[in-house]
Amino acid sequence: MPITSIDGMMLKDMFLSGAAILENSRESVDSLNVFPVPDGDTGTNMSHTMSSAVKDLSGRTFPTVSEVAAAAARGALKGARGNSGVILSQILRGFSKALDGHEELDAKTFAQALRMGSDTAYKAVMKPKEGTILTVARVIAEEIEVEAAKCDDMLELMRLVVERGDAILKKTPEMLPVLKQAGVVDSGGKGLMVIYTGFLAALRGEPVDVVQAEAEQGALPGEFVDDHESLENIEFAYCTEFIVSHPKPEMKDSDVANLRKRLMRIGDCVLVIGDLEVVKVHVHTNDPGKALQMALELGELDSIKIENMLEEYRERMAKREAEEAAKKAELKDHGFVAVALGEGFSRIFNDIQIDKIVDGGQTMNPSIEDLFEAIEATQAKEVYVLPNNTNIILAAQQAAELTEKTVHVLPTKSVPMGIAAALAFDPSLSGEENEANMMAAAEMVHTISVTYAVRDTVFDGREIHEGDIMGLVDNKITLLGHDVAAVSLDVLDGLVTEDTSMISVYYGSEVDAQSAQKLGDAISAKYDMCDVEVVEGGQPLYYYLIAVE
Repeated sequence: MPITSIDGMMLKDMFLSGAAILENSRESVDSLNVFPVPDGDTGTNMSHTMSSAVKDLSGRTFPTVSEVAAAAARGALKGARGNSGVILSQILRGFSKALDGHEELDAKTFAQALRMGSDTAYKAVMKPKEGTILTVARVIAEEIEVEAAKCDDMLELMRLVVERGDAILKKTPEMLPVLKQAGVVDSGGKGLMVIYTGFLAALRGEPVDVVQAEAEQGALPGEFVDDHESLENIEFAYCTEFIVSHPKPEMKDSDVANLRKRLMRIGDCVLVIGDLEVVKVHVHTNDPGKALQMALELGELDSIKIENMLEEYRERMAKREAEEAAKKAELKDHGFVAVALGEGFSRIFNDIQIDKIVDGGQTMNPSIEDLFEAIEATQAKEVYVLPNNTNIILAAQQAAELTEKTVHVLPTKSVPMGIAAALAFDPSLSGEENEANMMAAAEMVHTISVTYAVRDTVFDGREIHEGDIMGLVDNKITLLGHDVAAVSLDVLDGLVTEDTSMISVYYGSEVDAQSAQKLGDAISAKYDMCDVEVVEGGQPLYYYLIAVE
């Protein structure tokens, strides 16, 4: 039979299925990345983003698709990592906007949600590029708008989403030469199609292993993690928990299932688990007495706990208002947030008075929530954010939109650029003047990155093999070799000019101080007109980051 509408429970299952299949396919999506550097892989970033969406869905019941989509979008936005993750979060954000106020999802609303998801994602990117996840999302939306006008079967429409999406994905190499050279499709588009494949599997009733996607929640199967502090709009005031400890002899499994359905009519966040010996119940409701009365039909009640969440909310808000008032009284004029990778760079940023340092981690892709929390914690009215990586700039811009502070996101693409920008700050200038001056200083720095290739690929006409040592200048592959020191020294050729005055060599966690100093001495001998300093950066994955000023 045709499925003409989807309810909240089914939409939640679709999100869980999409997240689980993406997690299982994460490495294969990662392998499609054309740029062979060992950080910021698309599948990993998109999977983290979907896992964050699942976190806001897990352990809760939602009576409407509007609430499911809103929770998924909120979770994805908080946990979005990397450009691909941020774009995915914007697709879900637009999807949620289209479903606002809807109890169920039908063909017409589904088409509108796909369209709004695509439009929202395009608006979030300053210079949208075709042949990417944006193209895949847009073409799917355009084609489903046409199909939804003549078909109301949601299962058939979801099948068409996958079919048409796969078709446009196969064409992405024709739109981006770099994909064609490498012989791969766009990784972000592939990640989106993996999620949609999970949606389709859920609609078809095909079993999908969601344990992986929900494992991050720290909950055992059947355990409800109730986070009252995350609730913003409390529709149901009383958190009600109890156990049916001595069920009536005639109680059947169907009675337990029926109790679950009845509780969903009078509340949300419903959990009813157990067997014919004991049943554990959790529900948020405005009528806890009715919930208890329903359960009494099954047997005796034990361990009854009822909490007034409205009172908890009032107390929490009063405490928060007092804390915010105290913070505002202490706010300074200017604050700084910088993303750093490695203990050495963290020490450098501390030395130049950066307020909050966000750990870039192994892939240097902090989430939007990580960046937002750092901005909020600066205790400053005006905040300058230094992302220090091309794959973090978009996340930083989204984080800036979540705060009431005045935030300047400087598009620094490397840590040495961030250091130069921070040193150029002048407290006597306006925010706009400082932003311009700091970026001008950052752009005076050329950054050499020396790392290894993580996959075989063809990029910019170069045949690259896994394990090759790569020298990149301002994130562009310039030189390939097999010796770290030789590549580091040779890549400076053509970059150092008569105007160059300073060369800073930041060595990573896999390089010892003696080897780094040996390279520094070689650079000093070759470019004796420059000051050369060797500093421990401590960065993972990159043998050296060399700043040329």
